[in-house]
Amino acid sequence: MQKLILALVYFSFLVSCSTETDSKPNIIIILADDAGYSDFGFMGSDEIKTPNLDQLALDGVIFNNAYVSASVCSPSRAGLLTGMYQQRFGHECNLDSDVNNSFDPNQITIAEALKTEGYKTGLIGKWHLGDKTQNHPLKNGFDYFWGFISGARNYFYDPNEQFRNSIRNVVQNYTQTKFDGYLTDVLGDKAIGFINKNHQSNNPFFLFLSFNAPHTPMHAKDDVLEKFKDNPRQVYASMMWSMDEAIGNVVEALKENDQYDNTIIYFLSDNGAAMSNDASPFPFKGWKGNQYEGGIKTPMIMTWKNKIKSNTQFDGFISALDIFKTSLEASSVNKEYMVNADGKNIMNYLNDNNIKNENLFWRKDKMATVRSGDYKLIRLNDTSTVLYNIKKNYFEDFDLKINESQVHDSLLKLLSSWENTLIDPNWIENKNWNIVTEMIYEDLMANRDIRALSPKDLNNSVK
Repeated sequence: MQKLILALVYFSFLVSCSTETDSKPNIIIILADDAGYSDFGFMGSDEIKTPNLDQLALDGVIFNNAYVSASVCSPSRAGLLTGMYQQRFGHECNLDSDVNNSFDPNQITIAEALKTEGYKTGLIGKWHLGDKTQNHPLKNGFDYFWGFISGARNYFYDPNEQFRNSIRNVVQNYTQTKFDGYLTDVLGDKAIGFINKNHQSNNPFFLFLSFNAPHTPMHAKDDVLEKFKDNPRQVYASMMWSMDEAIGNVVEALKENDQYDNTIIYFLSDNGAAMSNDASPFPFKGWKGNQYEGGIKTPMIMTWKNKIKSNTQFDGFISALDIFKTSLEASSVNKEYMVNADGKNIMNYLNDNNIKNENLFWRKDKMATVRSGDYKLIRLNDTSTVLYNIKKNYFEDFDLKINESQVHDSLLKLLSSWENTLIDPNWIENKNWNIVTEMIYEDLMANRDIRALSPKDLNNSVK
């Protein structure tokens, strides 16, 4: 009898261990908004403090060549959530307030796919994929939504919000709501509430924690501003600190629930540094809105304690599109939900010492780019091109199109072949922003001073 009891105890222990390591992982995507590439401790910054993200990076892998699929907010999110080049379904340009087009609800999101395997799905924070009924998060795979539909909003609640009908208002699912305190803190608290609720019900969960920090407007808490009173980027540093604190609280909640080891956590920014919030694209050329490295390269980490070795660096190409397939295959989702995915499963590459990088592509209206191996070609208006060797010239200021014309022509053909698989954009950005963007490209390609950063600069510039 004693042997039987011991056998049962041993069997229970094995089942418990097996459940912990083999059960479906929880999945969290944490997205920053307009953050600078090197504005994190784990990316080498001494000025911008992010101790919790630094620890998260130590617990997993830092991707040294990670890219988003667009240089602006909305299309980048469309690609992230579908694992597809968003240009394939026309979501190529950013959303303006007067645009009636928005996210195509016929596309399968990561949330919809994970629900087929029993996941509870939540979105906390910024949406920015359209304000029509069919665009709502709850119509696109999410069980729960606490956040705002627009691309930006204030970080402190204004009581007058209750009297206005605006996509900047905070809503819980479909109902307008209020909040107390600083929005970044509240988003972290709401994320913890979602995690705890699903822990109690023993459901695997997918959480998209979509911060609006450090996007404008530049709002921070007084006590944090005091902490960074001597920082040359005081408000930006304060906003980043608060976001890092919220992320640390989320990680601590996972650890308290014994969920951390079997949770996949991705962290990245939606695009490169904005020129309006004190973010820095260092050490790269370019910024949000263009396809130079400073606009499309993202700080990115991935942690999964059960599967990924701590303190790892990966130098191969990684795309934000890869998150979709990586997550679905880790969760044993039927492959029929991945047939349109353009990304890869990151887990198949982490231990590969013979990395063979895929080609990466970008297009926004008249601007298109291909990265192939060490080379990168940027094209403007079907008339102007530049070719760079990124490995030798990461600042992209030495044009090789004449010296290496064969490489140039090969990449131009490669880019054209990819574009033949796309549809036309469902909308384009407003006229004045398009003028500014073209001017910025012309100036960057010619290595000259920038004439205009926004439409308000047009009257003082000569095209």
